[in-house]
Amino acid sequence: MGRTSTTGAGRTAAGVSWGRRSAIATVVAVAIALVGGVAPATASEPAEETVEVIVRRTPGSALDLDRLVEATGGEVRQDLGIIEGVAAEVPASAVAELEAVPDVVEVTPDAELTLDAGPRRTTGWERRSTALDFVEEDFGRRHGGSSFADLTTDHLARVTGADRAWRWATGRGIDVALIDSGVVPVPGMGAVVNGPDLSFDSQNPDLLHLDAYGHGTHLAGLINGDGQGVHGLAPDARVLNVKVGAANGAVDVSQVIAAIDWVVQHKDDPGLNVRVLALAFGTDGVQDHRLDPLSYAVEVAWHHGIVVVVAGGNRGASVPILNNPATNPFVIAVGASEPHGTYTTGDDTVAEFSNRGSASRGVDLVAPGRSLVSLRAPGSFIDELHPEGRFDDGRFRGSGTSQATAVVAAAAALVLEANPHYTPDDVKWVLTRTAKRLPLADRHAQGAGALDIHRAVRTRVPAGVDTTQRWERGTGTGSLDAARGTYRVEHDGVVLDGERDIFGTPWDGVSWSDAAWSGVSW
Repeated sequence: MGRTSTTGAGRTAAGVSWGRRSAIATVVAVAIALVGGVAPATASEPAEETVEVIVRRTPGSALDLDRLVEATGGEVRQDLGIIEGVAAEVPASAVAELEAVPDVVEVTPDAELTLDAGPRRTTGWERRSTALDFVEEDFGRRHGGSSFADLTTDHLARVTGADRAWRWATGRGIDVALIDSGVVPVPGMGAVVNGPDLSFDSQNPDLLHLDAYGHGTHLAGLINGDGQGVHGLAPDARVLNVKVGAANGAVDVSQVIAAIDWVVQHKDDPGLNVRVLALAFGTDGVQDHRLDPLSYAVEVAWHHGIVVVVAGGNRGASVPILNNPATNPFVIAVGASEPHGTYTTGDDTVAEFSNRGSASRGVDLVAPGRSLVSLRAPGSFIDELHPEGRFDDGRFRGSGTSQATAVVAAAAALVLEANPHYTPDDVKWVLTRTAKRLPLADRHAQGAGALDIHRAVRTRVPAGVDTTQRWERGTGTGSLDAARGTYRVEHDGVVLDGERDIFGTPWDGVSWSDAAWSGVSW
């Protein structure tokens, strides 16, 4: 496995550039000092600020991470065997020293995996781990405790009306492309076919296509799970697994764009019928959506007949914008609702972590996204880091607009089985026109309202109604680096920034946009 981490543009920690090595001349001396033991602070010294980090070693290395962390005066919180690392709390001043130790492949901030009511803990620098939307989630309930009721898929089916819609459609014959962190064929997983693995894990045969992060498996279960107490909302649909997220969730925008391009060009391959694409990915990039390459990629998929469902983001009302590419007005941008343990929507609210967007572009609708119970990827990064999210029967709870995106993607599959001739614009029209207004939620935050799958499947576009969206078309000729926003991925010691992709190839937006639209970018 190559070195992968993420950094924020211009971010520093304890006065040290995050993700940069200390001077080469001091590496060996620092390693000896740390491993040999460093005297802890005396009682008379003021307590030093600490930070929570993830420390990884070179695969196959014999470096004792527990001992290394303890030598800094820190404490190991969790072993993360899947990525040969540990989650630890260490003195802020030790970060640079840890990075300088031979065989320490990276030291990255341990992100808060939640954006609900409780304040996010900070230590003088913003805690983020990757550009993936789905890492900013409540896996387990680190905040809020038991006040948020677990939402099983049976409960989810009743809340959304999917259980009644199954009389007419189950998603049969529809492939849902899931561009995510991979899928593990655990008991209870529905039908899955593998597409390409474009992640940093792809060179490791033990991780090829598999979800070592733990997120894609959870979403796939919501779409078409069929056992272990998990019943997907489109039980007869098939998931096309297109892996982009590595074992620690790291992914670059260029990988996601490549994945979308692949889906567009192969959607009608023999044996495939890709009509829906679920994308739980987002950056905080603010480039005009008409120029942004990531936004253009999802727009191209839309105009090539694929219903694209995108997570609105998990930053709540703290920012007046949706994540990129949910900012694209053509696609279906999804927010997360909270059912509050009941089967009706009268008491539902919009989850506090769900992005509100702006007056010009908010979410199109909301779907349940709080404490959804789905399939677990045992031994994955999230599974190891958050054992409090586990169920003994192979299930796991997770929250976020990512989960809500999977729910809406499943709904789109049902609508398309019932109406195979529908265009993506038709599907969006039906899903938004049949959504239920939430009386207790802000009108702007909920978009058209809460997803109602039963009404959507039973509703037809009236004759003579033109559902065509007439937004200004994009060009995709803008900056790849601006599409990344403030997030950067580091791979094999190199920060991926500027106008280049993960292979270091210069990015030519004009050439790529023409090739993407023409279906020849692969």
